[in-house]
Amino acid sequence: MKRAIVTGGTRGIGLAACRLFSERGYAVTATYSHSEQDAERARELLPSVKFVKSDVCSEREVEALFESFSSLDVLVCNAGVALFQQVQDVTEAEYHRVMDTDMGGVFLCAKHAVRKMLERGGAIVNIASVWGETGGSCESVYSAAKGAVIAFTKALAKELAPARIRVNCVSPGVVETAMNGRLNEEEKSALCEEIPLGRFATPDEIASAILFLAEHPYITGQILGVNGGFVI
Repeated sequence: MKRAIVTGGTRGIGLAACRLFSERGYAVTATYSHSEQDAERARELLPSVKFVKSDVCSEREVEALFESFSSLDVLVCNAGVALFQQVQDVTEAEYHRVMDTDMGGVFLCAKHAVRKMLERGGAIVNIASVWGETGGSCESVYSAAKGAVIAFTKALAKELAPARIRVNCVSPGVVETAMNGRLNEEEKSALCEEIPLGRFATPDEIASAILFLAEHPYITGQILGVNGGFVI
């Protein structure tokens, strides 16, 4: 049985990915860093998935997680935090929290996942954002972190291709998740008017793109925009 690890797997895109990979026959382990309530709910929804508390910002915890597995086929780096704030109001602590989670977590997980994949290959799928491609007003730090994920994906794909480890990235547009819960109905409506397909994505739609990149044997180094035409 193939094994997959999904970081940030207790809700939204991560939970949808866990469900899809599990249905595909993978042994799935998902991480979470804080909410035990979210984890318990996820365990009830997906009893076949193992949910483990592990902070992607801590190399000690990440190393311990990956050392517990003898092999690994797929890593989905989904854990992330958002920050909607004008740059002059961003504190140093907030900056480091976003960068350490959204980019640092991807680096640490990839670093330790690769050691498990070198013998027989594997796939890494990172989750970026449309703002990492174009930049988002009042989301400069988040955009910078996601832009770094995109650059990291391309570089790592070149580095790991000789070891038969493929590295790709899904770059979602606006998705119906808790991360966008700050938006009111008027703001959501205005955003939908900017999206050619006229609606937000569902977590399941993003998850299907993740699975596609994880399983396609001849795609690496690519950034797959799943944004309803928001960026063309």
